[in-house]
Amino acid sequence: MARETGILADRAIAALFETGRLNSERELDRDQIQPASLDLRLGSKAFRVRASFMPGPSHLVSDKLDRLSLHVIDLSQGAVLETGCVYIVPLMESLALPADMSASANPKSSTGRLDIFTRVITDYAQEFDKIPAGYSGPLYLEISPRTFPIVVRRGSRLSQIRFRVGQSVLGEPELLKLHESETLVASKQPNVSGGGIALSIDLSGDKDGLIGYRGKHHTAVVDIDEKDQHDIFDFWEPLYSRGRNELILDPDEFYILVSREAVHVPPDYAAEMTPFDPLVGEFRVHYAGFFDPGFGHAPAGGRGSRAVLEVRSHEVPFILEDGQIVGRLVYEHMQEKPASLYGSGLGSNYQAQGLKLSKHFRI
Repeated sequence: MARETGILADRAIAALFETGRLNSERELDRDQIQPASLDLRLGSKAFRVRASFMPGPSHLVSDKLDRLSLHVIDLSQGAVLETGCVYIVPLMESLALPADMSASANPKSSTGRLDIFTRVITDYAQEFDKIPAGYSGPLYLEISPRTFPIVVRRGSRLSQIRFRVGQSVLGEPELLKLHESETLVASKQPNVSGGGIALSIDLSGDKDGLIGYRGKHHTAVVDIDEKDQHDIFDFWEPLYSRGRNELILDPDEFYILVSREAVHVPPDYAAEMTPFDPLVGEFRVHYAGFFDPGFGHAPAGGRGSRAVLEVRSHEVPFILEDGQIVGRLVYEHMQEKPASLYGSGLGSNYQAQGLKLSKHFRI
């Protein structure tokens, strides 16, 4: 039986298209609807802009583009987006949400693992990645590649959106009770505070001592839509523990690391990692924050799934130590159980993952 409040599951997302609450310029891709989210697709042109901006309560995004756009790039046949530049791309999908339904967006997992900074913008927006209840209008994606130049085209999918009705976040007592029955993170003494359950960093290394990767500079381009196309060592420097169980984060370098704990998202729930917690240090963890129902769920093939962490230090070098808390998972109720769970025949790329780069790199 469906709850009155909660995150919309795949069948309800499909119904939004049928009722005109969601619209798109072309037919949906076969795998575009995920268990608890919808992948958003780039439109046919990108605007290179002088700087990121917020429309504010009195302006359309198009008003700002008229003033800030430097040039327009045709994406119909594919184009390179350069590092250090900011682009605004109108998306194929648009919204006409009912008054009781809001939405939020995040980069897709593969987007975060390539250090591509993305944020969804709406007309009259006062927050990035937040779509207020009842919003009706177009969606835009701000894109800024940070480490690697990328190739994108019309239809490329860099971001995803999640829809919710009412308040669906689990409070701390409810979260602790769910952990006791379902083991949300593989920890004997879970840290439940700040509205979420803590994850810590694994710097002990695998059997070869590998603890993570650091992105290289001045590389070739990465084609967003191609899997298994690039040699890891052309883009990444492997990092090893060397027995110290710590890592010094250099300012403005990008790292792929992994959580010590396995993560479990039961079928009736969805989760999101807080992208930055000022209580744990001067660094940002995890651009791509959605965990679909079934991630790490043993019947869906996910036993032992870790959270891959996209980490960037800010102003100063920062020492991470093995077992240090680096973020928190916030869990929400689903309105109903999805028809398909993450990893269950969906071609999910990161089920049962350990330390893993994005799908674009050959093992």
